[in-house]
Amino acid sequence: MSGPIILGLETSCDETAIGVVRGGVVLSNVLSSQVDEHARFGGVVPEVAARAHVEAIRSLTHRALRDAGIHQLDVDAVAATRGPGLAGALMVGFSYGKALAWALDQGLIAGAALDVYEHEPAIHPALLPLENVLLVPHLGSATTETRTAMAALAIENVVAVLSGRSRFSLQALPPSDFPDLAAGEFSHRFTLPAADLKFLIDKARFAISTEETRYYLNGIYLHHVEAGGTARLRAVATDGHRLAQVEVEAPEGSAGMPGIIVPRKTVLELVKLIEDTEAGMEVALSASKIRFLAASLTLTSKLIDGTFPDYERVIPKHNDKQLEVDIRLFTNAVDRVSTISSEKGRAVKLNIAADKVVLSVNNPESGSAEEELAATYSAEPLDIGFNSRYLLDIASQFKGDSARFEFADAGSPTIVRDTADERALYVLMPMRV
Repeated sequence: MSGPIILGLETSCDETAIGVVRGGVVLSNVLSSQVDEHARFGGVVPEVAARAHVEAIRSLTHRALRDAGIHQLDVDAVAATRGPGLAGALMVGFSYGKALAWALDQGLIAGAALDVYEHEPAIHPALLPLENVLLVPHLGSATTETRTAMAALAIENVVAVLSGRSRFSLQALPPSDFPDLAAGEFSHRFTLPAADLKFLIDKARFAISTEETRYYLNGIYLHHVEAGGTARLRAVATDGHRLAQVEVEAPEGSAGMPGIIVPRKTVLELVKLIEDTEAGMEVALSASKIRFLAASLTLTSKLIDGTFPDYERVIPKHNDKQLEVDIRLFTNAVDRVSTISSEKGRAVKLNIAADKVVLSVNNPESGSAEEELAATYSAEPLDIGFNSRYLLDIASQFKGDSARFEFADAGSPTIVRDTADERALYVLMPMRV
């Protein structure tokens, strides 16, 4: 029998398949199915599939070569599926194939396109045992002359990275220590329109605390409430100085869900995910984790294990003094006068009287500033101070033309609302000025 020996890798979905072909004749073909792994989820879960491929691909490659009676050094080329399929699953097989091709100093056949890429060998094949090949990164559009092959090896929890004349030895952890976020059941599932999820996140995330000592404030508190006789899905974030509360109509399936705190880092990643989709976002959650599914992309995250404070206690119920002002003019005025304020306090004083508000800053080190704006106000005069950055953060969330401030006195929390959207409410603590 003559002809090139091709080692083929297929990991596009929920089966890991490895085959060896010589001259058009199949010498071996081994397969590992993940049907049982996905059955309990009612469908293929991308991260579960990718993890299963990682666990199976090395041993299946050994078995395929053994069944074919072929040594790894006799392989003339490696073929790996590049698409279509699940992105994470494809990455496992294709990255493994690239590592083998470079380590064996052979060509790589990408999917059905039959494109062969030639690369410099990372090290001599005899020095790179097959079972230790983990990953070779894609090196972009570098030219053949400047491209340097790279390989990563793992031996007893030590990763060696080799590229050209560079050598790195890095400590690693055993794969069994990696958290399995796919384990366990989700108690609630519902589909939320992408626009609603984007609204909840965009309007609340600026108020997330960055203070690690109060870890339970380092995220958005998402929960189901009954407000005004209707079911609402509400998101709340606070750092102790300001609070954002936004809500949308509760989707079917969210009733009875536990109140959960979505971590700040997950929120930031979710923002990127929402930007790429306009369809509904499937949400699955339990008391300890949450999963977002959009098209072929899945984001799974642990939740913050803590108790979010009773935020409703800090939302004033009897603020009877109302100021309404053009939000664009107000924002510009705050921005201008705050340039004089100190970096530490950033305080801006509001002198509120009948149908006007005067914004002022007095800084002994740099001077003073004052600007008057027309407003709608009929209560008794009031002087109150705020952190200018907090004012600008809240004002940047408004889509309408005007903002409504609701005061009690100079020392009590102030409510701020967008007159064009009652779904959002903001609470701001005053400062002494």
